[in-house]
Amino acid sequence: MIDKRVVSCAEAVESIFDGASIMLGGFGNAGMPGQLIEALRRRAVKNLTIISNGAGTGGFALGGLFADGLVKKLIASFPAPTAADFRDKYLKGEVELELVPQGTLVERIRAGGCGLGGFYTPTGVGTELTIGKEIKNIDGKDYVLEKALKADFAMIRAHLGDRLGNLNYKGTMRNFNVVMATAGNVVIAEVDKMVEAGEIKPDDVHTQGIFVDQLIEVDRLPELLVLPKEGGGK
Repeated sequence: MIDKRVVSCAEAVESIFDGASIMLGGFGNAGMPGQLIEALRRRAVKNLTIISNGAGTGGFALGGLFADGLVKKLIASFPAPTAADFRDKYLKGEVELELVPQGTLVERIRAGGCGLGGFYTPTGVGTELTIGKEIKNIDGKDYVLEKALKADFAMIRAHLGDRLGNLNYKGTMRNFNVVMATAGNVVIAEVDKMVEAGEIKPDDVHTQGIFVDQLIEVDRLPELLVLPKEGGGK
């Protein structure tokens, strides 16, 4: 019987190695696999290449990876001003940044998941982001070649999951998680609730189990992930 469930986040991340490339789902804190990332921090694997939309907020999860000095390179579209730990490491030259326009980042991941080598896009042509990249004129318009992105691991967040690995997302969880699930050699999901196989209706399966290697049920909003309100308090 196929059963992709694991009993702990520690077990889920135990195969991640020094120097690995990891895709991390989420848009800010929405849909971020925070507990898996915290388990990765506890393992203290280092020299990681992180592929994510942002660079984390505060000292939890993604921000914590930078605070702990575990990241060698970030490939992202929006390392926000609130990502203080990333900013400090970057300004000291301790972290490399590959800045990618958000739409291009998604499409590079999608291309990786589809088995394509890359694609041509007009986004970024004539800017510093395309220095050293191939430019091709198509029907009188310049396009830049952007290569596909894949990763050794993808860690994602979903609402429902079953033992077969089928996933259902809720609301804004359906951001980078869906596409990243196709582009990781090993895909690990944390879910709000585990259900029986067949309980997720076929039309509500957003990521098919064939893409998922491991999954675990964890609390959706651990206390550390809830940001304080202005003026203090939770």
